[in-house]
Amino acid sequence: MAAPAFQHTVRSPALFAGVGVHTGAYTRVSVRPAASNSGILFVRTDVTDRDNVVPADGESVCKTQLGTVIGNAAGVTVATIEHLMAAFAMLGVDNAVVEVDGPEMPIMDGSAAPFIRILDRAGLRPQQAARAYIEILDTVEVVEGDKRATVIPADGFEVAFEIVFESAAIGRQSVDLEMDERAFREELADCRTFGFLREVEALRAIGLARGGSMDNCVVVDGDRVLNPEGLRRPDEFVRHKALDAIGDLYTLGGPLLGRFEGVCAGHSLNNALVRALRAQPDAWRVRTLVEDLRQAV
Repeated sequence: MAAPAFQHTVRSPALFAGVGVHTGAYTRVSVRPAASNSGILFVRTDVTDRDNVVPADGESVCKTQLGTVIGNAAGVTVATIEHLMAAFAMLGVDNAVVEVDGPEMPIMDGSAAPFIRILDRAGLRPQQAARAYIEILDTVEVVEGDKRATVIPADGFEVAFEIVFESAAIGRQSVDLEMDERAFREELADCRTFGFLREVEALRAIGLARGGSMDNCVVVDGDRVLNPEGLRRPDEFVRHKALDAIGDLYTLGGPLLGRFEGVCAGHSLNNALVRALRAQPDAWRVRTLVEDLRQAV
């Protein structure tokens, strides 16, 4: 599937609602069309006394504990944006206004598949501006103990991830994919977030996981998966980590032309990589595919 050369926004508003996995708050969302070169903007419609617009970029990320939270200078935040951001990245949504009337995006079923269906119904509209890709020119890596996140030059977008857990339900898993819209739909989009039963009470004590359930999360207890329906894929865990990384990387401000490798990484390391890449302008460049198309004619 050819990468889009031009920017896109949604053709019509995409409406949905649900609970946040951490706050437990019920929120309504409207994804609306936006002008070329405006990027992804989240708007807290329930906040009226200060700036309620939060851009989805790496510098706006303010928390990364079990999810990606963005915030602005006025202290307005939006939590758990990564699954919608992954859908935006791989469907080719460059510009959108995401209006949300609460502090956290709905978790839906814990994957990106519901967002794909919602965006498919809304449709996409091409825009005249060229799509700006972030082309990796040199390797950039961040390391934290046994965790690692790396971007490497590559002809297209590739995603590789490896995780290791003591639980026999997970163990050691890895995935390595050439990633485009079709591959995302077929290989990653339906893979759900996961958590451990032993951690739930501790998380709820600090205000997290209040909306989590087996309807929106794969729950692991010791060496067992508790969800009655089981897993959607034998390696659903590592595939979800790859999905998360795609969403986090989209805060670069454009789709990646390069290879991402994650080893036991999470939202914190993903954001550290985004910031490290931004801080090394010689390691990347903005590239459009319009000129490539003209040369091919």
